Amino acid sequence: MRIFVTGASGWIGSAVVPELIDAGHRVVGLARSGASAAALTAAGAEVVRGTVDDLDVLRDTAAASDGVIHLAFKHDIAFSGDFQGAAEADRRAVDAFGDALAGTGRPFVIASGVVGLAPGRVTTERDRAEADVSPASLREATAEAALALASRGVRSSVVRLSPTCHGEGDNGFMAALVATARDKGVSGYLGDGANRWPAVHRLDAARLFRLAVEKAPAGSVLHGVAEEGIRLRDIAEVIGRHLGVPVASVAPEAAAGHFTWLVGFLGVDAAASSALTRELLDWEPVHPGLVEDLDKGHYFRAPAATA
Repeated sequence: MRIFVTGASGWIGSAVVPELIDAGHRVVGLARSGASAAALTAAGAEVVRGTVDDLDVLRDTAAASDGVIHLAFKHDIAFSGDFQGAAEADRRAVDAFGDALAGTGRPFVIASGVVGLAPGRVTTERDRAEADVSPASLREATAEAALALASRGVRSSVVRLSPTCHGEGDNGFMAALVATARDKGVSGYLGDGANRWPAVHRLDAARLFRLAVEKAPAGSVLHGVAEEGIRLRDIAEVIGRHLGVPVASVAPEAAAGHFTWLVGFLGVDAAASSALTRELLDWEPVHPGLVEDLDKGHYFRAPAATA
């Protein structure tokens, strides 16, 4: 298949592209910069220049493709305080893809998240977010719009990713936790640290996206979860051991100053299952788990010195 991938040079996309090419697919990647275009070309993909705001580019490229994997999201504005703006841009992109693919039976796979969907228990593929203005609800509304495209003749599916998509080169939550512990001289957690985060290696996530575009039934909700939940205290202890710093609970009144933007995520208990996904697509994660990956040491290499 000729598959159009947005976010193709990002953390997950840069693993999805070779996964698709190695399986015999042709990839067209959306690139908003010259650096992204060069990276995609080097990976063996075709390039179309544009951003998720260029709706005509999205429609035209999707219409000329056999399937779409939509990974792009405006994380820059989302994590600087305008999550709603990022979610609204994402919804416009999904609507544009829907217009291009309606009635074709072609696959359309989008990325979403598992956090915040079922507080206090293990989230499954059957769970849906309550309608409100929380980040989880805003992203889930877009995911539901994508799933609804099944009624318009699109083989749509949603891959809900773990908040921790780890691997060498990661600049996400794990890298931020390590940087915070190094900077503060303590590897911290909130409360008793018993709250859990699901995790998946990005190469396992990439394989799931390939399987989804190849064979997920229309309207499928899939979970990119290799490990149901790792306690935050356990993560903090591994980080503390590698950095040689103490491990401690951070007082609530000091949490915002200590963790900065991470504080809104660290207290969340977000355990999630992928049992239905594994059964449906015969997906079985094979890459290292989070603690094993942390123990490989690549998260703890000292930052390069600046002149």
